[in-house]
Amino acid sequence: MTGSASASRGHWVSETLRENIRDGRYGPGDRVTELEVAGRLGVSRTPVREAMRRLESEGLLIQLPWRGVVVAELDRAQVLELYAMREVLEGTAARFAAQHADPGELELMRDLLNQEEAAGDDAERAAHINRELHAAIYAAARNRYLLSTLSSLGNALSLLKGTTFAEPGRTAEGLQEHRSIVEAIAKRDGDAAETAARLHIANARRIRLKLLYGNA
Repeated sequence: MTGSASASRGHWVSETLRENIRDGRYGPGDRVTELEVAGRLGVSRTPVREAMRRLESEGLLIQLPWRGVVVAELDRAQVLELYAMREVLEGTAARFAAQHADPGELELMRDLLNQEEAAGDDAERAAHINRELHAAIYAAARNRYLLSTLSSLGNALSLLKGTTFAEPGRTAEGLQEHRSIVEAIAKRDGDAAETAARLHIANARRIRLKLLYGNA
């Protein structure tokens, strides 16, 4: 295998492992072994080793004595830090989107809102649409550095089990918050878009803490 082919295979394995962590195949604290991953994905151990090193550098995997490589777990302080940064960055993304979103992007956001409404109380479906809507806002922000930083935060979020949309009433509440964000973006009101986005993340943080620790 050439160096470029090996790098491409390693990238594919990295993306697959990130998705496996995001969808819960590997939960916080679970062991991840080269042998198991290589066998499951049908690749040699070399690209798996490269992928695992990459995910370790991103903080998704860690080495533990006597256990080997495991999926990282976030403590309460890290969760609070993560949501503090999300609030700032998501607010900024919404503000920039209000400046730069084109008609096609606005149409996509509105379509996603309609899909979210149709999802009703299906928490997993709502969570999936939520990620798509936030991604649409990030893209509309037109800032590659902001997008890169938000992507890193998204990786860290995948270490948190479950979804805040599982909280009773959260799907309806989240939909209303999303509508406020998109309406402000469509009106080119950066202040309102940022305020709505920050409120959305603050509410998500409150629910996440409740799910993790039984209190806000």
